[in-house]
Amino acid sequence: MADDELAAFRERWKRELKTNKDQLVCALSPPCDVPGQSGHKDLKNRYFENLNNLNETHSPSKPEESCCTEDEEGDTGGGKAAAEKEDQPEYVSIACSLLDGRTSPLLDRIQEERTRRKRQYHNMTDVCRASLQQQQQPQRKIKKDEELLDQFIQDLNEVNDIPFFDVELPYELALKIFQYLNCTELGRCAQVSRAWRVLAEDSVLWFRMCTREGYHQDASVSDSPCWKSTLRDRRNSAKTVRSNWKNRVGSISQLQFELGKVLCDVSSCDNFVLAGYTSGNVRLWDTLHWDLAASYLKINSLTANSDPRPYVSHVQVNSTVAAAAYEDGCVDVWSTETGGEPIHHYQIPGRIQALALSPDSPILCSTAGPAIRLDHADDRGYWRTLCQAQLPKTVESLVLVPGREQRSSLVALAAGEAVYLLDPREEEPRTLHSVYGHPVTCLDTSDSHVAFGVKRTGWAMHDGGNKIHVCSLETGKPVACVGDSVGDFTCINLRDSPPHLLVCGNKDRRVRVFDLRAGSSVASLYAHHLGVTSVQADDWKIVSGGGEGLVCVWEMRMGAKLWEMHNRHPVRHVHFNTSTLVTANIPDDKSPRGACITDDDLTAHRRHRGVICHYDFSEDALSQDHILPICRSDYTESTGYNYNIGLAVPYDRLSGSHPSH
Repeated sequence: MADDELAAFRERWKRELKTNKDQLVCALSPPCDVPGQSGHKDLKNRYFENLNNLNETHSPSKPEESCCTEDEEGDTGGGKAAAEKEDQPEYVSIACSLLDGRTSPLLDRIQEERTRRKRQYHNMTDVCRASLQQQQQPQRKIKKDEELLDQFIQDLNEVNDIPFFDVELPYELALKIFQYLNCTELGRCAQVSRAWRVLAEDSVLWFRMCTREGYHQDASVSDSPCWKSTLRDRRNSAKTVRSNWKNRVGSISQLQFELGKVLCDVSSCDNFVLAGYTSGNVRLWDTLHWDLAASYLKINSLTANSDPRPYVSHVQVNSTVAAAAYEDGCVDVWSTETGGEPIHHYQIPGRIQALALSPDSPILCSTAGPAIRLDHADDRGYWRTLCQAQLPKTVESLVLVPGREQRSSLVALAAGEAVYLLDPREEEPRTLHSVYGHPVTCLDTSDSHVAFGVKRTGWAMHDGGNKIHVCSLETGKPVACVGDSVGDFTCINLRDSPPHLLVCGNKDRRVRVFDLRAGSSVASLYAHHLGVTSVQADDWKIVSGGGEGLVCVWEMRMGAKLWEMHNRHPVRHVHFNTSTLVTANIPDDKSPRGACITDDDLTAHRRHRGVICHYDFSEDALSQDHILPICRSDYTESTGYNYNIGLAVPYDRLSGSHPSH
């Protein structure tokens, strides 16, 4: 709109307002002496009663009504203008203020309200101060403090006068501020106002909180209609699962495959459990789908045609592939989705000493003597050898570093007294630690550090005993050194331990927890009288296995044993997640005698085979869907071994409750 058009519009608006004001004044001011107008005046007073009450806050004193004569109009022109201003409706004053260029018509009202509150506050403080002076004579310092307190209260009142909640911020900016609050703070903010409640219950905030706490990592915002309810349900479920862990409430299943063969090695990851036997067979269980057809794994033709078949020496499994190594140097790799025939096979001259599989990618490393071979699968599923290397001594243990891509994969190896780091991009393995006469006894890695136990002999025992060294994978330099134990360290869990903590087992029968920042011991638990063979920990519990066949569950903060379970053979494998626990008791003797000493059939008795136990502590662990197929069988089958364990053997239930007959 041009300037001349705007000026013309303002002039036209002023004339219309003046005309409306004159009409309103004539309507509100009838002559006093005219008879019959008293009823009209009463009607006018009743009609504008609310209007006059509203204008009382704007005018300090209301002028008396007078008769509208021509002489009084000429003598009191200013008074008439003031009366007209007071009697005019509120929308007229707002329009006049807008014509005068004022941006907010309510500023005068806000200022008057502040002035009234200040005057009221000063009156109250004066009365209180006078009463206090009559009661006692305060000291000068106390009077000064009271003045400061009064000033502070006055400032708070002024702050409350500011219309803070009327300020409109962009929704995205307010959401950006609210994302730094936790669950309790969001609940408090939701009680402030309706606008804040809408912000505090936004789905994006609760979705981020879910993913930050580890729930639904692969989900999107649109997958749930109410992420607040989802988070509440997951927290309640986690609380129930923790209570089941502590009170040993759930179900237990023994994974049996071949009745006459001895268990050689066990590996587990997520819901998969892989086992190898002396018959050369390999069995895969999916604990979420017990009847899955992919559990049947065929061995390669070279091993299958051998007579007798070689033992399975090592097995490894992750979420995508399963691998097994045999005594003759063959290695087979299967898919956990399809099973059946191996998708990859190769053979190394000599006996395979160690086998490792990356927990999050299809990368497999195997060693035979000092030779190292690293294989991986590309995006299309084709396997190829990534690198091959030689070390001065025989490799005794190896671990793949988790959380890395295929081309930047790292392998930590222990060979004699040295610890090496193998990078496929480098020509030779890099030495992290090497001390003559101090062999490495155990090894484990996280995504940024490697930890290994060192045995000290001879005069070195006077330096404090056996140690655990922690080195950085990025720099290769030592980060911490803990231990000072007389016994040898047999197992370390650094990958699953809480941040800055390390859990390890020792031959001196103790499970220890070390703080890597302070280099001190946090907990020392007397656990197994034949030494600790395996251990794992999370943020609140520790699960340890011993050479005597005992599995113990500990509460880390209190250092108290929650419960224990016992089997005949040493515990060689312990792995748990949020709601499940897998333990494996593997015999040391792989060729025991038969049931009778005179039998030519060397089929092992049940007490010699070893056992795999699967514990389920989830909320629905006692439901029908979570029972093994062998437990769901009826009594009409010809095989007498397949009976309903849930009814016949009540002690197999962790809760200890006897089933109803």
